[in-house]
Amino acid sequence: MPSHYDCIIVGAGHGGAQSAVALRDAGYSGSIALIGAEPEVPYDRPSLSKEYLAGKKSFERMQLRPTDFWESRSIDLLPDRRVTAVDAVRKTVATADSSIYSYDRLIWATGGEPRRLTCVGSDLSGIFYIRNKADCDALMAALPYARKTVVVGGGYIGLEAAAVLRELGKDVTLVEAKDRVLARVAGEYISRFYEAEHRRHGVHIKLGTGLSHFTGRAGRLEGLVLDTGEILPADLAIVGVGIIPAVQPLLAAGAEGGNGVDVDEFCRTSLPDVYCVGDCACMRIGQGLRIESLQNANDQATVAAKAIAGNAVPYRATPWFWSNQYDLRLQTVGLSAGHDETVIRGNPEERRFSVVYLRRGTVIALDCINSPKDCMQGRKLVEAGLGAAPAVLATVETLKELLLHDA
Repeated sequence: MPSHYDCIIVGAGHGGAQSAVALRDAGYSGSIALIGAEPEVPYDRPSLSKEYLAGKKSFERMQLRPTDFWESRSIDLLPDRRVTAVDAVRKTVATADSSIYSYDRLIWATGGEPRRLTCVGSDLSGIFYIRNKADCDALMAALPYARKTVVVGGGYIGLEAAAVLRELGKDVTLVEAKDRVLARVAGEYISRFYEAEHRRHGVHIKLGTGLSHFTGRAGRLEGLVLDTGEILPADLAIVGVGIIPAVQPLLAAGAEGGNGVDVDEFCRTSLPDVYCVGDCACMRIGQGLRIESLQNANDQATVAAKAIAGNAVPYRATPWFWSNQYDLRLQTVGLSAGHDETVIRGNPEERRFSVVYLRRGTVIALDCINSPKDCMQGRKLVEAGLGAAPAVLATVETLKELLLHDA
């Protein structure tokens, strides 16, 4: 492989892969290297805690592009190489195997690493995190021998893992330190709905409860001790308590940031000719906003690619997220933080409904359960900054009618 590339992309997840594709789609003719820390070709990470863990989707079906696609677009894949240092003056990156690559432009798309517990017993065998294929493969190899399992963390990863474990017939207890699940990403109504659904499927949920430490024997997990003193027997635990942005080499090189690397509306960092996209990028908006979603990674990657290709378009995307648990598909559009009113559409008892979030009468976000039309049409309401009376939002047959009325 060459030692110099016109554009080097560090990170071969969704953000990195989309950056490479978007560069070529934008007409960029320079040489491109896509450096990934994992040995695999770029693949769909959200499937790990869903279909892949459940054994419903093979890894081949998770590949973002056919293997020969990258060569056909003149994109050099450099897998199994972890970038450990960046020299923003010399414009080089160094990998763990002491290789050095120089660049004209750099896109940093490394995402994040699982936030790992450091309490007593956290190094015992039988404790798993889900962030990459290797993590999931190790977990899947251990599952046949597990009877009692505990999930630490009630976010997307924790709830998705709990759902899969129940479908596999495991005894599951979920421990969440906050007073409700999905506290960081959804409103309380959605939280309580999912708590009820998981309990209905046999998950034991402990809210407002922290983990004190793990216990084990001969290096093997045997249980969890909660901060209440209660002991939960377990031969397998899955920890899902968030991620830490993988940006240390950029920060060490002088990039501004902290909770990720700060970027402007074109995804440019404070370092010359260096861009950052995806979970590890913090938009310089107000107090700074870092969004962990596939959609955001793809949208920011396209913004960075267009800027590099000479057709800069500022980032203006509306965030959206999704989660599959049991036969429920949650689709979220917009950010509900700061809402002052909620409206329920549909019938929660039929497990097909939406929660609309408003701020001063304007729709700012929706959580949609098995309601794809509400999600699609609600996104347009959010983007247009429209609102309606709560009674109308609750009863109008389709949200499209509100868009047509405004037009």
